[in-house]
Amino acid sequence: MSIPDKIAAAKKIDELLREVVTHGALRLKYRITVDPPLSEERDWERPEILVQLSGPDSPLLLERGGELLRSLELLALEMLRLQGNEHEKICFDCMNHRALRLEELRIAANVAAERVRATSAPYEFAPMSSRERRIVHLALRDQADLRTESEGEGLRRYVVVYPKDYKPSARPVRKSIP
Repeated sequence: MSIPDKIAAAKKIDELLREVVTHGALRLKYRITVDPPLSEERDWERPEILVQLSGPDSPLLLERGGELLRSLELLALEMLRLQGNEHEKICFDCMNHRALRLEELRIAANVAAERVRATSAPYEFAPMSSRERRIVHLALRDQADLRTESEGEGLRRYVVVYPKDYKPSARPVRKSIP
C-alpha cells in the first residue's frame, strides 16, 4: 500500500525539518523528492519519499552509525503514522550514508555466507533494524544452500544465516537467574 497523499506527506516532512533545522541551529539543507527515480545505489529500496540532507553539520547526523539521521526518519514516520511494514516508503539519507550502509550489509552477508559454508554452523548478526535485516535477507535470497531467519524481539532482533538443511543437535539451554 502506498502513501495516500505523498505531496501532503512531503509537506509535513518539510515542516518538521524546517523546525528542527531552525530551532536546532543546524547548518543543513535538505531536498525532498516524491517518487524518486530508481538508482543502482538504491536497487533494494524503493522509497516513495526521499529526503537528502547536506551541509556543514552533516557529520552530526552520521555520528554513532547515523543515529540522529535515523531518529529524524523515525520522527517523520511516526508523524505520518506509517505502520511498521510501510517504513520503507520514507528514506532519509545524508552524504550517501544509506548507499554505503547497503553495500556494507551486502558484503557482510556474503562473508557470513562463506563462513556458514566453511563451518556448517549458523552465523548470527548483531541486532539491526528491520530495514537492515531485510537487506541481509535479500542479499542471500538466491543462495540455494543457505536460509536466513530473523530471531529475537524488538530492538534485539537479528538475522541468522543457516545451512539450508541445518537442524540443531540439541535445543539450547536457557539459564535463568535465581
